[in-house]
Amino acid sequence: MQVTRQSHPPGTRMRCTHIEIPQAPETARVIGSRPFWCWGFEHGLNEHGVAIGNHTVFTRDPLCGHGLIGMDLVRLGLERGRSAAQAVEVMTALIEEYGQGGSGYHDKDWPYHNSFLVADRGAAFVLEASDQRWALRRVWGVASLSNHLTIGSDWDALSDGAIEHAVAEGWWNEDRDGRFDFADAYRDTTVVPEVISSGRHQRTCTLLEHAHGMVSMHLLKGALRDHYGRPMPAADLTPADPRYFSVCMHAEPVGTTTASMIARIPTVSGEPPVYWASLGSPCVSLFIPLYVDADIPAVLSHGGERPDDSPWWLFRRLLTQVEADWLRRAPRVRAALDGVEAEIAECMRVTEITSKDAAARAAFMQRVVSELLERVRHLDPSS
Repeated sequence: MQVTRQSHPPGTRMRCTHIEIPQAPETARVIGSRPFWCWGFEHGLNEHGVAIGNHTVFTRDPLCGHGLIGMDLVRLGLERGRSAAQAVEVMTALIEEYGQGGSGYHDKDWPYHNSFLVADRGAAFVLEASDQRWALRRVWGVASLSNHLTIGSDWDALSDGAIEHAVAEGWWNEDRDGRFDFADAYRDTTVVPEVISSGRHQRTCTLLEHAHGMVSMHLLKGALRDHYGRPMPAADLTPADPRYFSVCMHAEPVGTTTASMIARIPTVSGEPPVYWASLGSPCVSLFIPLYVDADIPAVLSHGGERPDDSPWWLFRRLLTQVEADWLRRAPRVRAALDGVEAEIAECMRVTEITSKDAAARAAFMQRVVSELLERVRHLDPSS
């Protein structure tokens, strides 16, 4: 989905997923990925080169009533932040004022807490929240998140009262030696066991650390498609094994990866940020380049709860076909999609050399999306 830059009169109010809050005087142009039923974004990129993504995390604080859900906070940070630092300021202020709450699902009542990665061309932050309390850590090098709190005693900032609240609840002994450990005090593994997120987090950290200083599109695509180095999910593993929950996750009813983003944030101001979008499971999908400063194809915003002819459901059907015979079909489909990705990359390179205006970038995206969807529709995994 794409939202345009807008100005709003004083006193304007806006509806998020569950609650209404005051609108900002100006909101930025944003591309983001969201569930069909939700106002907010799972991840996104704005015109200022700020990228934000979020994860569900589980903490000891109960969530009662309605507040902002993590996807609301992603979109609000993108719409109101001109830098990563400003987006963090926006999000922490909203967390403190409204808290988190309300279901993060359309088909069940399950509220949850959230963690966030926030980055721009010059800085990156990990932000983790438990109801109205939060911890922040500046990233120096590389960082990755999964579905648990990761900020321990290495925090750079805490919300007012975060330590006092943990002490009052008996989660932290104020006489304990060492610096306050946010994850140790607030993390809860009673609802969702550690095995679901521990292996995935360690795997992404390892992949990034090995490529420190040499992170590339190729590496990031591979990481998002990763099944612990295997070409497909491991059918021989049980949910008791952390490797059952791979980065590219196929673990219903716990969850399956539904969308992925890679953000290209130019080091030079003035160059357009690029949102690389993957629909569905990235191992059986491809990354589509979308320029934030140009109008993206309208077809990418289509799709609903039930199967239809939208792009997301097109890739979901392809995954279902591949799942019928992973061993034979996955390599064939991956090779075909890799070829399409290579063609897109070359067309993109030529477009960026020869065309410098948003209209040309919009035409490029329209052509690319139209052609690739047609090719995927005619891709037969069984042949």
